[in-house]
Amino acid sequence: MSELLNNIIQTYAQFFDWHMWVEVLSDPVSWGLIGTLVLMEGLLSADNALVLAVMVRHLPEKQRKKALFYGLLGAYAFRFIAIGIGVFLIKLWWVKVIGAAYLGWLSFKYFRDKRKKQADEDIQGISKNSLLIRMFGTFWGTVAAVELMDIAFSVDSVLAAFGVSEKVWILLTGGMIGVLMMRGVAGLFLKLIDKVPELETAAYVLIGFIAIKMLMAVARIEIPPPIFFAFILLIFGTTIVFHLKKRKRLKEHG
Repeated sequence: MSELLNNIIQTYAQFFDWHMWVEVLSDPVSWGLIGTLVLMEGLLSADNALVLAVMVRHLPEKQRKKALFYGLLGAYAFRFIAIGIGVFLIKLWWVKVIGAAYLGWLSFKYFRDKRKKQADEDIQGISKNSLLIRMFGTFWGTVAAVELMDIAFSVDSVLAAFGVSEKVWILLTGGMIGVLMMRGVAGLFLKLIDKVPELETAAYVLIGFIAIKMLMAVARIEIPPPIFFAFILLIFGTTIVFHLKKRKRLKEHG
């Protein structure tokens, strides 16, 4: 038990290692991996941000911003803890297998349930009679609900991040930027997905690929960064070409 605790403490200590910061930020491959995490976070968190916006819409305007801000702080804290502990756990082969299986399930579930809900029509706000509202009041009950939702979203993102890279600072930087994007830039990604709906599908194809990459790591087969980045470009390049051709066909038949 003490060895486990020491390993976790050593992992957290790496977060404050300036030399690691310099090494990561001066490595183009690291920036490519961080960019991959940010892109994936942005595409996947667009719907998540919409869910959170609906959850707080029953509050007055000023309280909405406060509830989302407190949720943001909690999301940062959770990811910091999850990444710190996860860096140790991900060294265990069976944890990688479970993580890969979960990511594979997410991808499979998306394609199985291809019919997406219409956001504002199907997503319901928090009921005034919900347990959290009754326990903590309208405002703090909403904050608690937003916090729980943030944690649920973070589990998916952290697991996907570990599939991309196990380097501490890459995970921390990508994850933290991802949370910020869910609050500040999610609206842009929502508009982007509205214009190119196929991008959401591309994101889940990427998650499926990351699940395979994680399983290959269990068998000690590593995918070189150039091949990984080339595959990402292929996924999104094919998506854009498919969208443009589809739009052209619709115009011709319209």
